[in-house]
Amino acid sequence: MFDTILIANRGEIACRVMRTARAMGLRVVAVCSEADLGAAHVAMADAFVCIGGAAPAESYLRGERIVEAALQTGAQAIHPGYGFLSENPGFVEMVEAAGLVFVGPSAPAIRAMGLKDAAKRLMDEAGVPVVPGYLGEDQDPALLAAEAGRIGYPVLIKAVAGGGGKGMRLVEAPDAFADALDGARAEARGAFGNDAVLIEKYIEQPRHIEVQVFGDGTRAVHLFERDCSLQRRHQKVIEEAPAPGMTAEMRAAMGEAAVRAAEAIGYKGAGTVEFIVDGANGLRPDGFWFMEMNTRLQVEHPVTELITGIDLVEWQLRVAAGEALPARQEDLTISGHAFEARLYAEDVPAGFLPATGKLAHLAFPEGVRADSGVRSGDVISPHYDPMIAKVIVHGPTREIALKRLARGLAGTEVAGTVTNLAFLGALAAHPGFGAGEVDTGLIGRDLARLSAAPEVSPALVARAALAVSGLDAQAGPLAGFALWQPLARGLTLRRGEEDLPCVLRAEGPDRIGIEVAGARVLAERIGGCWRLDGAPAPAVHVSDGRVTVFDRYGVAFDIVDPLARDALAHGGTGLIEAPMPGRVVSVHCAAGEAVSAGDRLAVLEAMKMEHTLVAPRDGVVAELLVAAGDQVEAGAALVRLEEEEEESAA
Repeated sequence: MFDTILIANRGEIACRVMRTARAMGLRVVAVCSEADLGAAHVAMADAFVCIGGAAPAESYLRGERIVEAALQTGAQAIHPGYGFLSENPGFVEMVEAAGLVFVGPSAPAIRAMGLKDAAKRLMDEAGVPVVPGYLGEDQDPALLAAEAGRIGYPVLIKAVAGGGGKGMRLVEAPDAFADALDGARAEARGAFGNDAVLIEKYIEQPRHIEVQVFGDGTRAVHLFERDCSLQRRHQKVIEEAPAPGMTAEMRAAMGEAAVRAAEAIGYKGAGTVEFIVDGANGLRPDGFWFMEMNTRLQVEHPVTELITGIDLVEWQLRVAAGEALPARQEDLTISGHAFEARLYAEDVPAGFLPATGKLAHLAFPEGVRADSGVRSGDVISPHYDPMIAKVIVHGPTREIALKRLARGLAGTEVAGTVTNLAFLGALAAHPGFGAGEVDTGLIGRDLARLSAAPEVSPALVARAALAVSGLDAQAGPLAGFALWQPLARGLTLRRGEEDLPCVLRAEGPDRIGIEVAGARVLAERIGGCWRLDGAPAPAVHVSDGRVTVFDRYGVAFDIVDPLARDALAHGGTGLIEAPMPGRVVSVHCAAGEAVSAGDRLAVLEAMKMEHTLVAPRDGVVAELLVAAGDQVEAGAALVRLEEEEEESAA
C-alpha cells in the first residue's frame, strides 16, 4: 500500500476521498486553483499545491501540472474523484508514465466506454441487452431519418460523446426530426467537439436504474442497484438504493449483465453500468437495456455504501495498491434502504439557474450523512459546480428512510444564497414518489407544484422581526421597558417586492407582542426558549442586512435600513432625524461641507445593527446636531442641510 495519495479534484468529492484515505493512515495531498486557496478540501489535506487559475482549463484540467504536483509532494498515487480528468484516458497514461498509480480503471477500459455508440456495440457482443437503435458511423441526415422511421417513433437523438443531457433531443414525429437533429448536433459540437449522434428507441415510461460494479482487472462483482429516475433535464436530483419494486429475478439479471459488461473490458476499480428500464408494467427481466457505463466513482455512491456497509473509496485504494477484490458476490447483501438528495445553490423559480454568493450559515441535523465541500463563510464560486452538499439517509425500510430524508431536509439550515432545498423537500413529500411510482418524467409533470414558493405566515415574519430587534436576547426584570411603559419598536422587513412593517411591544422581560400584516403574534420565553403563540420559535441567522428563518426550508427577508429609507423618503427637507432610539457611532460630514444625494453623513447603531444615514439630496451641511457617542431618541434631529433657497442666494 502506498503511503501518500494526491486527489486531483476539489469540493465534496475531494473531502470524501480524504476522509477514507486518512482513516486508512494515508497522507493526502490536495491540488487547488487560485480561487480555491481557502477551500475546505485544502484545509483538510496534509499538503497542497496551487496548480493555476480559477478556470478549470487553467487548473483542474491541467494533467501535466497535477502529475508534477504529485511528484513534487512525494505522492505515489492519484485519485481522480469524478468529473474533470476522471474519465480521460490520456491522463491515465500520463500518470502511469510518471511511475504513479492511477486509482481507477485502465486507459483502454475508459476508451472502450467513452463513446456511446462503440460501447453499445461492445455490450451487444458481450450479451448485454441494448436499446433498439442506430449506432452506425454514417451520419447522413437522410439515413438517420430513415433509421428513426425503422426504429419507430418516439426516438431519442443522442450525442455519442459526453453526457449530462447535452446533445440530446426527443423526437415524437417524423416532421420534427430534421430540426431536432440540427439542434442536437450543434449542442454536441459546442460541448464535446464531436457532433456525431446515435438514434435509439424512446421508452415511454422510463426509469433510470444503474448497477454499481467493482473489478480487479480480471474479475468483477456488483453491489446491487440504485434508482436515479428522479431527474430534471436529464440531471439526477434524488437517488435511492435499492430500486423500488425491484424483484429478485430482475436484480439477478441486471447484476449479471453489469458484471458481464465490466469483465468484457477488464475493468478495475469502481464503475457504474446505467440501464434504461421500461416501468410501464412493473419491472421485468426483459425490460431493461444498457445505456452507458461511467468509468469512475459516481456522485450517488453513498447510497450503495449505506445499504451494503462497504466503503467504496477504501476498496478503490486497496485494489489500486494491488489487492484482489475484497469480497465475493455471495458475500454481498442489502441492508435497509438509502436516499441521497443533491443540495445545490440554484434559483429554482428562475429555471434552476446556478447561483453564487457567500454561505453565511450552513448546518445539518443529526441523523444524516452530509457529504459537503463547503463550510459556513465559504463562497459559492461561479467557476465550478454549485453543489453545496449531498444529504444522505438510511433506514430499515423505504418508508422510514424517506421520512428520515424529509426530516433531514427540513432540519438543514442554509443562509446567504438561494438553494433548491425547498424543492427537494417538496419531492420528498410527493405522494407518487412516496408510493414508489417513479419515472424520469415525474418532476416535469409536477414542476409547478414542486417549485411553488412557501407560504409566509405572520408567525414566521414575527420570528424574523424578533431576531432583528435584538429583544430575543435580552433578559432582566426591566428589559424592554422605558419610563414604566412598554417599549414599542418599529422595523420593516422586505420579501421580494413586498414591505412588511412590524411593531414589537415588550410587555415584560419574557413577553413581547408583535404586530405584523394585521395580525398579532405573542412571543414568550418559557424555560429559556422562545415560543410564538405557543409553538417553538425556529432558529434564525442574521447577517449582511438579511435575516433567514429556518422554517419551511429557510425563508429569507431583507432588513430595510430605516435611516436610509427615512432620509430618502423626505428628500425635499433639509433635516435628517433618527427614526428610532440609538447611539451615534460616527459622523462623516462637517458644517459647511458640500454633499451629494446618497453620501454617508453618519452611522447610527440601533437594534444591535449599524445603519448608514445618507444625504437625501445635494446640498451643504448647515449644522451638525450630534457627535460620535451621543445617545439619541427617535425623532431627534441629527444633521441639518441648508435650505435650497439659502444655497441659491449664497
